[in-house]
Amino acid sequence: MTEVRAAAGKVRGTTEEGVAVFRGIPFAEPPVGELRFAAPRPAKAWDGVRDATQFGPPAPQAGFFGMDALIQDDDNWLTVNVWSPPGTDLPVMVWIPGGAYILGMSSLPEYDGARLAQAGVVVVTFNYRVGIEGFAQIEGAPANRGLLDQVAALEWVRDNIHEFGGDPGHVTIFGQSAGGGSVAALLAMPRAKGLFHRAIAQSVAGTFFTPELAQDIATVCAAELGRKPTVADLSTVDPHGLSAAADVLTAKITEYTDRWGKPAHRSIPFSPVVDGDVLPTTPWQALRDGAAKNIDLIVGHTRDEQRLFTAIEGMLGEVTEEQAATALEIFAPRQYPDAEPEELYELVHSDWLFRMPSFHLAEAQVKGGGRAYLYELTWNSPTMGGACHGLDVPLVFGNLDKGQPAMLINGAPEAETLSAHMRAAWTAFAKYGNPGWPAYDADKRLTQIFDVRPTVTKYPEEASRLIWQDHTFAALPLISR
Repeated sequence: MTEVRAAAGKVRGTTEEGVAVFRGIPFAEPPVGELRFAAPRPAKAWDGVRDATQFGPPAPQAGFFGMDALIQDDDNWLTVNVWSPPGTDLPVMVWIPGGAYILGMSSLPEYDGARLAQAGVVVVTFNYRVGIEGFAQIEGAPANRGLLDQVAALEWVRDNIHEFGGDPGHVTIFGQSAGGGSVAALLAMPRAKGLFHRAIAQSVAGTFFTPELAQDIATVCAAELGRKPTVADLSTVDPHGLSAAADVLTAKITEYTDRWGKPAHRSIPFSPVVDGDVLPTTPWQALRDGAAKNIDLIVGHTRDEQRLFTAIEGMLGEVTEEQAATALEIFAPRQYPDAEPEELYELVHSDWLFRMPSFHLAEAQVKGGGRAYLYELTWNSPTMGGACHGLDVPLVFGNLDKGQPAMLINGAPEAETLSAHMRAAWTAFAKYGNPGWPAYDADKRLTQIFDVRPTVTKYPEEASRLIWQDHTFAALPLISR
């Protein structure tokens, strides 16, 4: 199966490792020109057979980590990719890339879906708008355009995946970091209802903005170009120039901590906006209210989430008592037990941004009458000396020697066995709704621990659980103008 008739026209892919692969299929019109900052519109039909052997270009985005070198001079940002093994009516797994809502592209080699697909599931990945294009609060434009792109991609799956061997009534979404936050948001979005049936949220990013905060950030960002945050003012700015303006703001965002608070301290200029329409409320509130009680959920985190960022910032072994005390004051709801400065610094940041948002999502799902399966990855990266943020990505995809995250694996022989265990759990959940460990409940709090020898035990981060048990992950506010 290398030629398929999709709803908009025929596509021709390739066969790789026994799997049919299709890349760069448009699921929406390019969001440029009159469609700039608009909600996505379905892709127009084409004649003949469209080549589907190359990834589509990512949306304009932050120029960090050399990602700007991957940007292409092509406006067809909204495309999907499909890995389809032999068979029909197969379960479907749809991956949402992360990247702090300022980065994100499905073409990264660590997201190659072949190994997952070989387990008998159809794997789909896609691009969506990020940064200003996808998440800035712009007058005259719908909020959360990046999330609306995700809904449009899922609608494409509903309407087309049967032709690629998948079952549109058997769809699991999964994502990590901002992708995990996106999974959480989709669980809370009325527009996404019925488009997926199970969900896996890895290292859920806990940042969601109020409209007031998002509006103020957009105003400052637009001012970098002498503009106002309106469709009329920004639609004539070259998309890559607009992305560069966001980079300028991000580089000096700590100057705005008195106005924007925690996101400025963590250099997070964009996140989903709880606008009351596209996203009516936070995921935690929505799940507590039962919004996803019919959708089974896997959710979890790595033990040492912050370690990656501490390393990127060149602070490993360099965290001072003052830096640890500042982190505690800004991010923690109350005091932590005594710990060395670096351990305390990493605990507080890990808990605020990823660990406790993920744990609380499981709690909210169960309180709302749904089923959740909780996990923690504790295997130590050979290069990081801990289970850092992003370590789960190569393990889940089985791409242990592809892309930047491969450096976290560093050829460790035990990683292959652990990866096989995680892939088996993820694909079993997509197929049958059961990843192989007991569902979470508020009394036993049973948790799958992924390590060299996987075990099931009571949620191990008891100290953090108690510290954060009364915290509410509300939309982050504007402090002052």
